[in-house]
Amino acid sequence: MSWIYLDNNATTKIDPSVLEHMLPFLQESYGNASSVQHRMGREANEAIALARHQVAFKLGCKDNEIFFTSGATEAINTVLRGVADAYLRKGRHIITCASEHKAVLTTCALLEKRGIAVTYLPVDMQGQIDLQLLEDSIRDDTVLVSIMAANNETGVIHPIREIAEICQRKDVLYFCDATQYIGKKDLDLREIPIDILTFSAHKIHGPKGVGALFIRRKSKPIQIPALISGGKQEHGLRGGTYNVPNIVGCGKAVEITKNNAQIKIYRDLLEKELLSRVPQCFVHAAESPRLDNTSFIAFRHIKSAELMTSMPQIALSSGSACASGLLDPSHVLTAMQVADDDAFSSLRFSLSKYTERDEILRAVEEVVTTVEQIRSLSPIWKLFQDGLID
Repeated sequence: MSWIYLDNNATTKIDPSVLEHMLPFLQESYGNASSVQHRMGREANEAIALARHQVAFKLGCKDNEIFFTSGATEAINTVLRGVADAYLRKGRHIITCASEHKAVLTTCALLEKRGIAVTYLPVDMQGQIDLQLLEDSIRDDTVLVSIMAANNETGVIHPIREIAEICQRKDVLYFCDATQYIGKKDLDLREIPIDILTFSAHKIHGPKGVGALFIRRKSKPIQIPALISGGKQEHGLRGGTYNVPNIVGCGKAVEITKNNAQIKIYRDLLEKELLSRVPQCFVHAAESPRLDNTSFIAFRHIKSAELMTSMPQIALSSGSACASGLLDPSHVLTAMQVADDDAFSSLRFSLSKYTERDEILRAVEEVVTTVEQIRSLSPIWKLFQDGLID
């Protein structure tokens, strides 16, 4: 059986047109973008300006509101730590969500050790936050709300417009991790009053190691000090020599993103086939709005690690790539009140524009066969069949 890649929420195959645009800046126009005294430096500088415009145009913002980073994790650290430091006089309270990416949760935990109060909003069994609870949780000393656009494990989409409007009314900054959202759903920052937003290029068929940070220009400027000190690159927000090829790739990857209705058709086919052919399996957050490419499925009374090991020809995940290998259940599923046994039995399938119908059908056959084989040898499954366990 040939290789099938269904782990696109972890990373994606680079688009050939993106690679084509990057190569000249690796082989020919390799000048330092800060060395504008000579032609190669100016070429690199102009390429960065174009990439910045490509991102800004796609998101519906101004070029000078886009800052390039090494990716969303760096941007998240820059924003959370920076806002906590810059807004100490206003307050020491941040609000986030229990199902956020580990980059947010780990950074918030570090801030708590520095005396910052953090409120972790719960999610319901469908992965959704309570908007009224969010509004009620905002205090006089709240400086930032950090809630993602779409969850990387379940694909659950949060109501970012409503969240942004609540924060706007309360005069609190809204920071949105849109890493999984960009390229899968339309986003126009002229219509949604998000203050700060980030994403990574490698989730949208761009290169790894680069992303962008949007900071809205307001009458009262948003204060975020640099996390990485050095030169005056990125208007002083991020020191260090520009990674021109990656930035060029990021701009091109954003420019060519578009909605692909076929992905949802294939995702729905995958779910329909598995749910109809595999007993005791279910889709997490099936009743919530979800990303069209994502399906997090529990195969009860089987360990997902064993299932993946038995299907080495299919690239899947048991949750976030940043947490793979951990012995704890998915913190996202735990936040959704999913039992540990079901959390440990869950696999994430995430598709891309390169996923083909034949791959979905072959993956379904392999999963069905493998589940049957493992369960046939499982004493736990026998206990379930005998009605001795649920």
